Formats: sequence, structure tokens, C-alpha cells
Amino acid sequence: MTTRVAAGVDLIELDLFYDYNCPFVYRSVQMLEKVRASGERDVSVNWRFFSLTQVNHLQEPDGPPWTVWAAPESEPVEGRLAFRAAEAARRQDAFAPFHVALLDARHRDRLDIESLEVIERVARDSGMGLDRFRRDLADPAILERLARDHTQARRVHGVFGTPTFVFPGGGSAYVRLARPPENGDAVRVFDHIVDIVRGEPGILEIKRPVRPAAAG
Repeated sequence: MTTRVAAGVDLIELDLFYDYNCPFVYRSVQMLEKVRASGERDVSVNWRFFSLTQVNHLQEPDGPPWTVWAAPESEPVEGRLAFRAAEAARRQDAFAPFHVALLDARHRDRLDIESLEVIERVARDSGMGLDRFRRDLADPAILERLARDHTQARRVHGVFGTPTFVFPGGGSAYVRLARPPENGDAVRVFDHIVDIVRGEPGILEIKRPVRPAAAG
């Protein structure tokens, strides 16, 4: 479905670093989908890989460097199959439908996206040819984009978690929504994010404390 954007609305471009296993990424995706559907904002998102497994990996002090993208195929690595599959979808010009469908599978349907069967089902339902998909998954070069995106995220933007929004000019924000915006609030919430990042670059972090449960 094509969303009609109101005349005179400026295009808002951003990079969004994400990991498929992150629930906060899913909430941001839901917000962005509602913003687009409103027709009040013209938003273009460049989805970029960032591995939480890489961030959380405990490196042995005297051991060789370890990365998600260079770890042996025999080693189970959380999230790696999803990144492979997303890049394979890009090769078939099917990234957009696959991306949303895989997030739905993980966070709405609670399916195991470490399962090849699940990944292939999502790929098929997204309109991809499975023979080509399987060949691309097996391509040793398929994780080059993950390596490039993740490394740039750390070295250039200082990304430490997902989702991280990066706007032209270098303004960025790590955003954790308590829940997807409802009742037409998506545009308002998105505008707040944009305003803070663009207008107040000196604010490095805003974190709301969680009130403890009342004592019984």
C-alpha cells in the first residue's frame, strides 16, 4: 500500500541500527510504520545491522579476537542467521517485506528465528525464491555487510545498543519505547525524538527511573 504524504512535508532521512532479537527495535518499527501510515511525515529509514551478541560477548583477555561474522559455522551464534537472511532478502529486492515479517515472527508470534525452518517460511511468505535464498545464505560473503555496519556503528557513531537512530549531521539517539505509541501518538513521539536529537545535541542521555513496586 502506498501512503500519500501531505504536500510540503520535508523528507526525514535516518540510519537505524538494529538487531532482530531486540524488543525495543520492534516497538520502534511499529512507531515508524504508524508515522508513515499517517501521511503527516515523509520518513526514509536506512536499516543497518548491529549485533547485540557481539556487544555482549565476553572476550577472553588473552584469546584471539572474536566476532559474530568470523566465528566458525559450527559455533552457534545468536542472531547470526537472521542477519544472513536479511542480507539474502536484500539480494532479491525483498528486504522490506522480509524485515517486517521476521520482526513479527520473533516478537508477535514468538517464533524461534534461530531455526532455519522458521527463516525459510518467512522468506517464502515474503515472496522469495527458496533456491536462491538458500544459495545466498551459504555464501561466505553474506556477512560482510554486518561486519561493515557494526564496525562503523561503533567507531563512527559510538553505538552501544539497539535501536539507535542516526540522523544526517551525526545526531543520534538510543531509543527504548515502553510500548508502541497508540491512539495517533506515533507522530508526536517521533517528532520528540527528532527534536531532541536535532535540537539538543548536548543531551547525551535521558533515562526515566522505574518506580519500585509498592511494598505489601
